[in-house]
Formats: sequence, C-alpha cells, structure tokens
Amino acid sequence: MAKQDYYETLGVSKTASADELRQAFRKMAMQHHPDRNSGDKSAEQKFKDINEAYDVLKDEQKRAAYDRFGHAAFENGSAGPGAGGFGGFSGGFADIFEEMFGAMGGGRRDSGPNRSGSDLRYNLEIPLEEAFKGKQTTIRVNTFAQCEPCQGSGAEAGSRPASCRTCQGHGRVRAQQGFFTIERTCPTCQGAGTVIEKPCKSCGGQGRVRREKTLSVNIPPGVEDGTRIRLAGEGEVGLFGAPAGDLYIFISIAQHAIFQRDGANIYCRVPIPFTTAALGGAIEVPTVEGAMTRVTVPAGTQSGHRFRLKGKGMTVLRSPLRGDMFVNAVVETPVNLTKRQQELLREFEQEGDNRKTNPESAGFFARVKEFFEDLRE
Repeated sequence: MAKQDYYETLGVSKTASADELRQAFRKMAMQHHPDRNSGDKSAEQKFKDINEAYDVLKDEQKRAAYDRFGHAAFENGSAGPGAGGFGGFSGGFADIFEEMFGAMGGGRRDSGPNRSGSDLRYNLEIPLEEAFKGKQTTIRVNTFAQCEPCQGSGAEAGSRPASCRTCQGHGRVRAQQGFFTIERTCPTCQGAGTVIEKPCKSCGGQGRVRREKTLSVNIPPGVEDGTRIRLAGEGEVGLFGAPAGDLYIFISIAQHAIFQRDGANIYCRVPIPFTTAALGGAIEVPTVEGAMTRVTVPAGTQSGHRFRLKGKGMTVLRSPLRGDMFVNAVVETPVNLTKRQQELLREFEQEGDNRKTNPESAGFFARVKEFFEDLRE
C-alpha cells in the first residue's frame, strides 16, 4: 500500500512554514495519541504516521530531499524517519512531546521516575538579639506535598499504573538511524515503564498537591547575615511518589537601632557629656545580651576614642567564644545653655591657657599661621 503524502498526513500545504508544521503536528499528535485512544489500533497507526511525517518535514535537508524525490529519498537503507517502528522517535519529536504532554494525567510523566522534587528557598529575617541568642521558631511554607488519596502514585484509588505500550514496560526504546541503532528513554513513560490510565482526581495524576505546611526551625546562636540552613526532604515532593527536595532557609539580620555588627564584633556609638569627657568619670552602655555595663572614661577623652570591651560582642557560630564590643565615644557639645552656664564657660576660657587646654586646636591654627607666612615670603 502506497504511503500517504507527508503534507497530507499533517494536513498542511507544501508551502507551510516551520511554525505551521509545528502547530499542525501538535494538534494532530494530541488528537491521536494512543493514551487518549486506548485500544484503537487505527489511532496508534495514525500517530506513527504523524511522527514519521513531522520527523522529515521539520528538518530542512530531509524536507528538501522529500520534495524532490518523495518517499524514495528514504528507502534502500537511508536514514529515514520512523525507523524501528513506533519506538523510533527523533530527538526533535521528543522535545515537542515534552512540551505537549508534560504533566497531563494519563500521559507520560513529566520527569524521571525517581527524580526528586525541586528544592525551595525561604528568606527569614531575624533581629540581632535572636542572632546572638539563637531561637527555635516556626515558618509556613507553600509547597507540593504528597497526595493522600493516592499515596503519591498518581493513580485513582483501586487502580494501578498500566504497562507502557510504547516500550512494553522496559522504559527504553530503540530507533534505527541509518547504520546505527540508538537507544533512549521512552518518551511516553519517561523511563518508568508504566503510564497512569486512571489519574487520581485529587491530584490530577501528579501524585502531589499544593499545600501549606508549618515547619520548626532551629536558629543556632551566632548566625551571620547570609547563613543558609538546610532542611533535608522539606522541599517539594516529586511527581508520582518521587522523593522531596530540600528546603534552604537564608538568614538575614535586621538593622539594629543601637549596634552595628562586623563578624563577631559589635560596635556602638555612644555620646559622652562634655563635662564627663573633660573631667573623667563613668558611663553605662548597653550590651547585645540586653544588660548594661560600666565604662570608665578618662579625663580629656576626645571624640573618636574607642573603648574595647573584651568578650562583650557576638557569639561565634558553633563555638563557646564571643567577639568584642567597641564603644566609639562622641563628645557632645552643650546646647541650650543658661546665662550662668555661658558666663562660667567664658570664665573658663579666660582663666586657662588655650594652648594647654585645647592643644589640638591651638596646634592646628599655629600651622595655619605658618602656612600663610610662608606664602608672603
């Protein structure tokens, strides 16, 4: 029996573009797919013919040969389309098949039979105090979980996946390409050897459903910004009972109103009264654990002086050690002075020797004076 013209098989004209061929193939392959026409031998044969026709016409060189010589171009041992029977799918057809029947109930499986589900990422922001102490907290994650009615199989209760008719349950098919025989994963069952003929109504044959679940997370003391915590098996459940991926929690530390963190060290900017800085004294400063500690301020302390409090910084991840805390002094100039206070300051200015009480400013202006004198010479 003479073969039908490939263009007629796909229902397109000989001038059809690549996009028109692709669209026609998708439509007819969907219509005549064997899993949609169970037991219909004519549909199975039609599906083979559609695959064979598209395998030639989608390739520019094969199409040109066909337009010139017809079916004779692929006879007598040539690398013709569809060699090896129904299992002879080309790589291009497998790509189209992937797009068309990706996760359709009753169709082939979207991914390999043992392929794990996707990993998930969860961004969690915590305050600095929790990063210091650590915390046991809970999070809610919207993910794919195993379908309970079918227990992840994707098949309706009381039914089982059937043996794949394309590969006869082997999960692999062979294609003859000229002198070579190529074996590849079956495109219908994607290597599983079975297909789901009666998909579960709850999950549509995927074996999983979208669900929100609550998880407990242990945040250890000393975590830093960008720390990643892995919860194995808490990601998305795979298709058709495949194991779940992992959940990765990325920690970010919220900006603090008082402290700045640099690794294990803590920095704190503390204003010091003018009189305390001049005469000396003590101040109380907060620490990251929520306590107060006393810092002695020597007389004559200037802005920018840094006090080190050893062991008062952050906890170190998985270590008994702690970093240090650094207090940056900022001497505050008095404001809103009373008349009496102003008088006392003027008396103070008149009583003392500016070069002794304010050596930095006196030295600076002395250098300025020398600079201008040098310019005049």
